[in-house]
Amino acid sequence: MGNRLLLVPGCRLVLQRDDGRVLLQLRRDLNIWGLPGGCAEPHETLGAGAARELQEETGLVVEEPDLRAFAFSDDPSTNQITFPNGDMSHFFVLCFEVLRWKGTPVVNDGESLAFDWFAPDALPEMLPSSRETVAAHQRFRQTGVFQYALGAIRG
Repeated sequence: MGNRLLLVPGCRLVLQRDDGRVLLQLRRDLNIWGLPGGCAEPHETLGAGAARELQEETGLVVEEPDLRAFAFSDDPSTNQITFPNGDMSHFFVLCFEVLRWKGTPVVNDGESLAFDWFAPDALPEMLPSSRETVAAHQRFRQTGVFQYALGAIRG
């Protein structure tokens, strides 16, 4: 693609334990915390891609029926990333709440440095898009209303 901006459909996943803490991934490529997720592959739904990405990145197993879409995130100010190699991507992301999963998170591939659970009101330095997604998830849990225009709701 050279230096052209690539438009990418993807998914982001929020796993929230009973104690309210959410799972974050310390990303190897950007050396910052974010939510697990990724891109769909050819001939794959975003739900199937979300389940696959979660297992590849964390070792956790989820079945597609245990995913609930709660938000869509596409604000260029938070979803456009320039990677260390110069590649630029604008992500159009369906955000899923993971209702049930099996396993314990482990560093499973070259994409992650660590995983940890954080309280939504005590998040570490992290990708702005992931921070907005956690906030959208909290609003969704309170209201049951699908969240959109996440970048417009800052605070």
